[in-house]
Order: sequence, then C-alpha cells, then structure tokens
Amino acid sequence: MNNHYCVVIPSFGHWSALPMIVDALIERGLPIIIVDDGNSGEGRRAIDELADVRRQIEVIHLAKNEGKGVAVRIGLERAFARGFSHALQIDADGQHDLGAIDALMTASDQNPQALVSGRPVYDESIPRGRQIGRWVTHIWVFIETLSLRIIDSMCGFRVYPLASALDVFSKEDIGRRMYFDTYIMVRMFWRGVPPIFVPVKV
Repeated sequence: MNNHYCVVIPSFGHWSALPMIVDALIERGLPIIIVDDGNSGEGRRAIDELADVRRQIEVIHLAKNEGKGVAVRIGLERAFARGFSHALQIDADGQHDLGAIDALMTASDQNPQALVSGRPVYDESIPRGRQIGRWVTHIWVFIETLSLRIIDSMCGFRVYPLASALDVFSKEDIGRRMYFDTYIMVRMFWRGVPPIFVPVKV
C-alpha cells in the first residue's frame, strides 16, 4: 500500500469487545489509537491496560464524556499528527464486521481520495422503528446533497482520508454526538470527496 493507515476507536460505555477488536487489527499490522471518551472505573482501567507501545496501541483519555464526534475528531487529528494518511474508524462495541476490514482497506487503497464506508446489510429482523429512522436520515441526506450517491451515511465503520477530514474540521462544527457520522460524510461530499460503499454484515 502507498498510503499510511492506522485505526481510530472511540470508546464510551463499551470495552469488553476491545481486546478481540484489537487482536484482529494487530494481525493486520495496523497501529491503533483508542480514544477513551470519559469512561471511569472498570472501563477506564480496561482501556488503559490495552496501551502497548510495542504493539503500537496508543490510548488517549478524555477527562469527561464529550460525545462520539469529539472523540473521533481527536483520534483523527492525532493520527494525522503522527503522519498517517488514512484512518479506519471502528466502534468499540463489537457490532462491526471485522471480516470486512480487508475489503474496506483495499477499496481505500484503490481510491485514496474517497471516504470509504461500510453499508450495513440488514435482514428482516431489523426493528421497524430503526428502519424508519434510517430512511428519514437517508431522505434528508438525499435532499442536502441533491444526489443519491450517499446510500448510507450512518455507519461508523469507514476509512477517512485524513487531510480531507481535517479540512472540514477546520472550517465547520460537525457535531459532538452520534449524528457526527452523517454530518462529516455530507460535508466531505460537498467538498468533492467521493463516497464509496462496501457491504458489511450486521
């Protein structure tokens, strides 16, 4: 690969799946930045125990819960400062399909200017309320972008081209909470960053 990749994992209230996630990433030779978004007690200790210079695992502790948007932004900024060109964002709760990491990375390596994102493939078991909520968001995104190219803006399993993401951070308030994933994708699209989607299991 010509690009330089790492992984950013924001974590608040979830840490039990982190060792499994970390092992899968280490197997692929990916340096890891875990952003502890204000966990306390057992959660903070569990995350702290993962810090390992030898295995290239860095932990950043935030003094209080700032929200996913802030945690991801801090992780991406740290990745860029360390000289990485791209960062894979993955959630700490274990919901993301680790088997799709290679496909996301390959798509990013082949399209280094793109924001490569997972596209969740749901079956009939998806709760009706969640399905409706997702469609409302999709429609809003279609209207905001006047395009159907962003087919799923809500998945937090993606590879960021860091220079493009940080350019957005420097000019706009992207939001602190869970809607960050949608906001950053739409604003990067407005700036000409193409979205590419890879199907992932849910």
